[in-house]
Amino acid sequence: MAVIEGWTKLLEKTNPVPGAAHRRLLGGGASNKNDFPEWVSPTQRKLLQATPSNIKPDIVVAQDGSGQFKTVNEAIKSIGPNYKTPFVIYIKAGVYNVKAGVYKEHVLIPKYADGIVMIGDGPTKTRVTGSKNFAAGVQTSDTATFAVVAPNFVARNMGFENTAGPEGHQAVAYRSRSDNSVLYNCAFDGYQDTLYAQAYRQFYRDCTITGTIDFVFGTATTVLQNCKLIVRKPLPNQACIVTAEGKKDPNGDSAIVLQGCHITSDPAYFPVRHTNKAYLGRPWKEYSTTIVMNSILDDLIAPEGWLPWVGDFGLNTLFYAEFENKGAGSAQGGRVTWKGIRKLTAAQVETFTPAKLYVEGDDWIRAANVPYVAGFMKA
Repeated sequence: MAVIEGWTKLLEKTNPVPGAAHRRLLGGGASNKNDFPEWVSPTQRKLLQATPSNIKPDIVVAQDGSGQFKTVNEAIKSIGPNYKTPFVIYIKAGVYNVKAGVYKEHVLIPKYADGIVMIGDGPTKTRVTGSKNFAAGVQTSDTATFAVVAPNFVARNMGFENTAGPEGHQAVAYRSRSDNSVLYNCAFDGYQDTLYAQAYRQFYRDCTITGTIDFVFGTATTVLQNCKLIVRKPLPNQACIVTAEGKKDPNGDSAIVLQGCHITSDPAYFPVRHTNKAYLGRPWKEYSTTIVMNSILDDLIAPEGWLPWVGDFGLNTLFYAEFENKGAGSAQGGRVTWKGIRKLTAAQVETFTPAKLYVEGDDWIRAANVPYVAGFMKA
């Protein structure tokens, strides 16, 4: 609760963004000079532009030497045991570890670093990249470019990437065991296993995730709200699968919920989308649970909708549902008819909206002061 209160006070200097009554799907609009889609409102843009000019960071990371550190890992290691939360790290533009720039490193936010807030200059400007992959002999969980174990992690305006390519097979860009974590206006780029929502409660809003196989997977209680999922071109003879949820316990609360999202094709994938077909998900574990609601599914989604893992594993025990989606890929006529495929009423689907799914409450999302819809999203 202290972390929530601290984060709320921190953001009082920016205009709060109330829960929107209507959603605006990512994509379509061109980006403006501030790296935001054109449809982002002035209020949302002000929130996204939160930087040291209106939120004083505790640490600045910059490749050009204008901050206290040049890498994200150096910044994390510098945090002492008695820091106050939230602890804000501003990462300038660049490819790397966090001010704008490309930061080529593998970052771990350790368990003790509760309440870390990372703010970048935009998901295409502040990027953390790495290339560890399973084909090179690295275990999947260890391939992550950016991993978070500490609870209450918040990231905004950041990009996380694994550059191994499809030949690397499992190659994670972002892995999280962070309970009550919120990621806003972030990009997760990879091919197989891009976003590993490993455990606990996680919320993603206005994010972009790219990949080929199981590129959103894990055993967390995960909601992706108003996100764009872009399928990339796989290796020859490979199919593409958006999700692979891993619930093992029928009484567990893990799930992947895609709410108000847009599933579409990368330009390189578009010409082969009907040859290398794409599917909404497959059952990584026996009680795999995935809900796709109020989303736009482009014509890359195969008529069957869902793909088996191997043989008939999990087909009778999984829990998959689609609700009030639109687009050419949402047609139900050719869908698989496994026992685990559900036709849910609005009341049943409501239990998978954030306010109901997070049974211990959603105060941690509201405190992050990001756009948020607690219930159904209107098309």
